[in-house]
Amino acid sequence: MNIKRICEKNKDVIFYLFFGVCTTLVNVIAYWGVAHLLRMQVMPSTGIAWVLAVLFAYVTNRKWVFHSTAVETKEIIQECLSFFICRIATGVMDWLCMFILVEKLAFNDVVVKLGANALVIVFNYLASKMVIFKK
Repeated sequence: MNIKRICEKNKDVIFYLFFGVCTTLVNVIAYWGVAHLLRMQVMPSTGIAWVLAVLFAYVTNRKWVFHSTAVETKEIIQECLSFFICRIATGVMDWLCMFILVEKLAFNDVVVKLGANALVIVFNYLASKMVIFKK
């Protein structure tokens, strides 16, 4: 099998990973900016970064990863709500990692943020593929 065929066959996963990395960058950079430049506490910084990352992820996933065909307002609202509900679940996972590992155990906040986001990417892909943007 040649590389072009492998890439074509796994296009959704490749795009998801690319935009997952971009979403992680949005999340980590936003977190760092709010926590370190604006000197906000860990948990509010995590929340603000999460909201920005979810907005970015919805737009990129809808358009370039899963090629949503929803056009009616009701369909788009349902899709968007499903997306945000699933992201809330993985956002809780992110917040718990930050709370336990940073607030309670004093691990490096940026390292924990990167690790937590790796887990979040996997869970979000599964939710998006099997629930939100299913064909």
